[in-house]
Amino acid sequence: MRRLFALLLFFALALAQVPPAWLGLRLEEKDGALVYTGDGLRFYYLPGVGWGPPLPPDLPPPGPKGALSYAVLKAVGWTRVLPARARLAEYPERVRLVLDLPGEAALPPRAIREGPFALFLPYFVENPPDKPYLRYRYRPEGTTVTYEPPKDRFPFLFAFYLDAPPRYVLDLYRREPPTTRVLRPGFRLKTRYLFAPYPIRVTVLEADPGAYRLKTVGTPGVRAGLKEMAPLALGLINGGYFDPKTATPIGLWVKGGVTLSLPYGRHAILWETPPPFVAKPRFKAFVVVGGRRYRVGLNATPGRVTAYTVPPVVGRPGEEVLLFKGGRLWRRAPAPAERPADTWAIAYPLGLAPFAHLALGTPARLAVELSPPVSEGLEAGPLLVDRGRLAYDPAADAFDPKAIQLTKVTYQAAVAWTREGGLWFLVSEKTTAKKLAEGLAALPEVWGALRLDSGGSAQLWVEGRLVYPTRARAVVNGLALYPR
Repeated sequence: MRRLFALLLFFALALAQVPPAWLGLRLEEKDGALVYTGDGLRFYYLPGVGWGPPLPPDLPPPGPKGALSYAVLKAVGWTRVLPARARLAEYPERVRLVLDLPGEAALPPRAIREGPFALFLPYFVENPPDKPYLRYRYRPEGTTVTYEPPKDRFPFLFAFYLDAPPRYVLDLYRREPPTTRVLRPGFRLKTRYLFAPYPIRVTVLEADPGAYRLKTVGTPGVRAGLKEMAPLALGLINGGYFDPKTATPIGLWVKGGVTLSLPYGRHAILWETPPPFVAKPRFKAFVVVGGRRYRVGLNATPGRVTAYTVPPVVGRPGEEVLLFKGGRLWRRAPAPAERPADTWAIAYPLGLAPFAHLALGTPARLAVELSPPVSEGLEAGPLLVDRGRLAYDPAADAFDPKAIQLTKVTYQAAVAWTREGGLWFLVSEKTTAKKLAEGLAALPEVWGALRLDSGGSAQLWVEGRLVYPTRARAVVNGLALYPR
């Protein structure tokens, strides 16, 4: 029998064939012939002669260990489905199995599964890749593929259909398993996966309701390491956006009841005492000149007259811009005008009194009243999850949806909370803001989530140690978590 299989090896190298055991067929040698039986069938192959009747003798010969081709199985009446050819590519954390289909897929357009799994395919996979983590079971109505990675790996399937030409792609993941470390009662450091729909690994510091105190940390205009801002904090995560040249914070920042930075017009995490809530800060802004207060819009919430503390270029064509420095009117310019970092500005329609008639050097100040007043708050965005539902809408948070800071595949940082008042600090592996939002929204325990500054700023510290990613840059502010 061994000599007979060796004679067939050459012919099998170029053929797509399946071992008879995977087909549920028995193989034995009788009088120099290979005889196959099972499923009510009996047929044979005689080396040097070909297949015995009723099969055409010139069908492809058996391969090593009697492996059979689709053409033989179709001719003998064993299979009732069309063939699909397989291609396999291996990567460090996943395997991609691509099935080239004979026509439009008789499969769901998308499939997602966790854990060791078996996936039924209504095709005859005629060249199954022989790998230790893949097993196949063939039946006349199709093929079942079972995926079992090593026991120390986390298995996950994401399958999807592609056309032109028709293909079905199976991404078989083998990631590091989730972990949990209890830091102290009410606090856990976890690694887990979000699914959007492929797995996204996140590192999460979880705090139970009532177990924590939350503070903003940092100093406007100063970039520093998070650990230096709050060395005694149990957990730290980077905070809101800032101008990298001047370290000027962008958006509302309230620390200890003192407003350090004015609203830009995006969602903020706010609290008097935990648990926090998220909202677009409600405020009234005024320019105070000559003892009178004039109501104005602010930054991304414009009015007929709009005050700007960001961005660097302010005003709209047809407006005039006043720039204030050191509490006095410093310069007048047509809009749009550049706003130096040490100034604030107002823009208004040409000729509008009293702004059009103010003399250089006139004292003025910008006042903002928050409603309701809060002790702590930090503006960031976009909002990712609200009331347990996907809320990702960059335009609603004054972002360009195509902005590179949102579409770039990079580290993502966020703060999330549960309906019961639990709090999460989390940083993900490299993905996009939208995918992070989709993954968080799919978790039933997440009631809300707000994206923080991300990319190179994203960082999570626990007990004075950077836990993710491996490098961290200086930032202007952050959120600090303390035990009660």
